[in-house]
Amino acid sequence: MLRIIDARTGEPVDAAPARRGLTRVEAHASGSGASGPRVLLVADILVRALELSGTPVWPLLSGDRQQAQELRAAAAALGVRPFEDGRGAGATLGEAQVVHVAVEGADTATGGVRIAVAPVDAAVPAVPAPGDDPAAWRLVLLSHRRTRPVRLDEAALDDARETLARWRAAVAEWARQPSRPVPDAVRGRLRAAWEDDLDMPAVLRVLEGAGTDPDLADGARFETYAYADRLLGLDLTRDLGRAT
Repeated sequence: MLRIIDARTGEPVDAAPARRGLTRVEAHASGSGASGPRVLLVADILVRALELSGTPVWPLLSGDRQQAQELRAAAAALGVRPFEDGRGAGATLGEAQVVHVAVEGADTATGGVRIAVAPVDAAVPAVPAPGDDPAAWRLVLLSHRRTRPVRLDEAALDDARETLARWRAAVAEWARQPSRPVPDAVRGRLRAAWEDDLDMPAVLRVLEGAGTDPDLADGARFETYAYADRLLGLDLTRDLGRAT
């Protein structure tokens, strides 16, 4: 069960009710500044994690019309899946949980669970330009817990690009071998990491370890990376068929 720290109380709560009712995830982000895109990414990861657990999710984006347009463009640039318009959204039939995602200290609507996202200090554009790999920006932001500030600069992006190139090349090579299921122990470690307050650095560490574990067959490594990428959204299978 995914548990997150409610910024209102500082206590862990279930992100979704046990009865699998609908969870509304509402992203509150500013159209300007570097922290808004991080809020969108955290909301995207939350939605993906809930969907992987079988929870129905209703993702919404709050803000005025002009801000919403800017934020949708930022979301698309980061590979974030679309949010519906959240202006004036109220409770809906069957809704069992509401989770608000916002920059720490932001004044959001009352009620529901609140996820606080630490700010981003950006020395480069907060979202990739057309033609840039959005996964590099995602990986930089996912490499830090959402409660910790992030420095987004060229050095961090270069490190992320190198990691992505290495992982994608390995995944493309592993795909040439007979498929094997994700080992239960590895799947359990991945889920335990992201279900602990969306601890994405821990997810990345488990993934890195799976890539070098001598006891894993290459086919199992491939399936492990493909499975984790359903959450991460890093396009790790992009280079399939290109390995030499």
